[in-house]
This record gives sequence, C-alpha cells and structure tokens, in this order.
Amino acid sequence: MDDAAALDPRIERTRRVVLEATLELLVECGYGAVSIEAVAARSGVAKSTIYRHWPNRMELVNDAFQRLKPPIAIPDEGTVRDRVVHFLEGLAQGVAASTWSQCLPALIDASARDPEARELHARIAAKGRQVLVDLLAEGAARGELPPDLDAPLVAEALVGPIFVRRIMFHELFDPADVRHLVDQLLPAGPSAPG
Repeated sequence: MDDAAALDPRIERTRRVVLEATLELLVECGYGAVSIEAVAARSGVAKSTIYRHWPNRMELVNDAFQRLKPPIAIPDEGTVRDRVVHFLEGLAQGVAASTWSQCLPALIDASARDPEARELHARIAAKGRQVLVDLLAEGAARGELPPDLDAPLVAEALVGPIFVRRIMFHELFDPADVRHLVDQLLPAGPSAPG
C-alpha cells in the first residue's frame, strides 16, 4: 500500500471493512467459503476494489490475520523472562478476545486439505513464533537462559498450552497463569537474576 492510500481515511475504512468481512466469513463458514465474491457481498465493497488491494484470496486472508490480530508490544527493558511473560500474557489475552483467534480452527482445518491454506497457515505461524524465538535466543546470548536452549522448541512449548486450550478444549488460558507456565518450562541460565 502506498503512503497516499495510508493517509486516506476512506481507503483505510474500506480496507478494514473488507478485512473484517473476511474474518467473519472464516468464523462462520470456514476457509473454503472465503472468496473475493463472498467478501465483496459481505462487505459491500466492489470486487474490483478488493482486487486493487489484494491480488488473490490467500493474500486477503493473510492480511486479515496480520492486520486485525491484536498487537503485542514487548518491552525493551527488563529480564528476558519478564519480557517472555509479558508477550505470553498478551497472546493469551488476544486469543481470548479477538476475532482472529476464532478464525484459527477454520484455517487449521483448511490447511489439512488445501495447499494454499497450508502455505498461509505455515507463514502466519512462523511469523508469530519468530518473535518469541528471537526473544529466547537473546536470553541465551545474555546468559539469562541456558546457552544450548533450543529456542524454536521452547517457543512452541510455551505457546502450546494457550492454543491447545483454545482449539482443542474450547477453553481459554488465563493470562494470570502465564508466569506459572513460564516457570515450569523455561530454565534459568547461569547468569540469570536470582
């Protein structure tokens, strides 16, 4: 999107309406029901306008997930452990109270059968995981975590309970329980604050 489009509130409003319609269709009908035609009908925005902003369904769904997902700002200050807790608390809150988390089951279901959905799901999951992987790697480099920490594996273990409860058990992971989760799964390094 160019800078002029970013400044025009009408364009931003149209984009938001289209992205919200995309997520609504995902929640209500599943990934297979999301088409440019269906989004146009739901949003009231012309197909030609939608195609000006998104070349295909996959990019539209990706943008809907990325733009409407609640942002989690990680503080620059503090221990890595505290910053991991902050990130996971934000994730647990986002999973509990956002439309994008209601769409995850539809995307996961579609990724089992549709290569386009599989690629999209992998891209979204990798981007989300990388934030935590980088934070854990920083902790290992600073000596707050063990130097041989498998950051990708630990990142998956830390977010796993949040998503398993939401997707498998239809329960929410209480953000107040995040510190206990981190204490159970994240070992301290030799120079971790005591």
